[in-house]
Amino acid sequence: MPARNRTVVVLAHCHLNVNTKVHGLAEYGGVRAEVLEPLIAAGHGIVQLPCPEASFLGMKRWGMTREQYDTPAYRRHCRSILGPVVDTLVALAEDGCRIESVLGVDGSPTCGVNSTCFGYSGGEIATLLEKGPPGCFEAPGRGVLMEVLGSMLDEVGLSVEFQGVAEGRSEEE
Repeated sequence: MPARNRTVVVLAHCHLNVNTKVHGLAEYGGVRAEVLEPLIAAGHGIVQLPCPEASFLGMKRWGMTREQYDTPAYRRHCRSILGPVVDTLVALAEDGCRIESVLGVDGSPTCGVNSTCFGYSGGEIATLLEKGPPGCFEAPGRGVLMEVLGSMLDEVGLSVEFQGVAEGRSEEE
């Protein structure tokens, strides 16, 4: 029986399932192979985060910014769906695994690590597929889910590095 690597990487949901992204925003066919293949080659275990946008608003949602998601109800939703993930990470850590990192999606209003999407001020979204929400811009900051996850990991005493992966390229340097 092969020895376990005992390292785990936590991935934002859409790295393993692009189908949960807002329609028109997918940049790959199914999984982010350039993110996944090196993790598999290194022998890391993978824990997939749930997609809070899909489970909160469904698949007919439009692109939104951090300000729109940053509500008490959405934060409660994130905390609720992250509970079982954090429990699993604690169990893995207690069993001798090292939680290497959390790989988010920079620019995402929920899964951004180094940057997130700000600025939408309301109105009709006629150009979403062409330009994104009107007035939207990417700026430094964490997305809502990553912020909640960081707090929850702190609460249980797990220190984990968060890394952002920009669309169209692998991990940020």
